[in-house]
Amino acid sequence: QVQLVESGGGLVQPGGSLRLSCAASGTIFSIIKMGWYRQAPGKERELVATITSSGSTVYADSVKGRFTISGLNAKNTLYLQMNSLKPEDTAVYYCHADQGASYWGQGTQVAVSS
Repeated sequence: QVQLVESGGGLVQPGGSLRLSCAASGTIFSIIKMGWYRQAPGKERELVATITSSGSTVYADSVKGRFTISGLNAKNTLYLQMNSLKPEDTAVYYCHADQGASYWGQGTQVAVSS
């Protein structure tokens, strides 16, 4: 079992930055991959970025060059640094862990608005 708790969401103006954190606990030693997903109102949940235990990363085209995923093995915490935020980044952001089984956090709201 893996427990995931996100934090760091909030309201930010366009062009601003936020850093999301995801604290992982439980049987984290066997996590294969972790990632961030988001779901905007009326839309399906979509991948934002993932990172494997070996450090390989994947980003959605919409966030490449603006967002950076890091962590996983260090301090059992996953991060998502979000820069140059746009209104279309507004969503609930979810942390995910793949351990063979799939685990989700409760989500943290990010709102980008002037």
